[in-house]
Amino acid sequence: MSSFLTMSTVEDVVRDLAQVARVVAPPVLRIALALPFFKSGLTKWDGFLSLSPAASYLFEDEFKLHIFGHAYDFPFPAVFAYFDGIAEIVLPVLLILGFATRFSALALLVMTGVIQLVVPEGWANFHLPWAALAVAIMALGPGKLSLDHLAASLCRPRVVSGGGRQ
Repeated sequence: MSSFLTMSTVEDVVRDLAQVARVVAPPVLRIALALPFFKSGLTKWDGFLSLSPAASYLFEDEFKLHIFGHAYDFPFPAVFAYFDGIAEIVLPVLLILGFATRFSALALLVMTGVIQLVVPEGWANFHLPWAALAVAIMALGPGKLSLDHLAASLCRPRVVSGGGRQ
């Protein structure tokens, strides 16, 4: 008596799904982490390299670092606002392209940590998922659908028939 689904068929399907996931998961993770930061970054600019007054105001008057039960002003708020605005545009673009992927994910993880200090109540709904995405990207790498993978494959020495390198 033959069964419709044999154990080897199930194993083959699981193996095929895993192969598809290895290709699809990294870009999906990169996009999922990039989008909230990019959308936030778009609100910080009034034009090319022209920081919006609202972004400056937030860092000067609204955002406070909550450390050990006390709230502290940002040091050099104009500098932090400018670098934050740049990072929230550049890092997500790098992530989506899959270029300098692990570095970009690490930088967004650090930004998430700073955001946690500014908005401590956002941990469960926002900061934890962002941190998890960043760590997953750092662990899995950029994946095959990335500029990092393309650059690595172009830089590898080629083996020609006969075992020699080109």
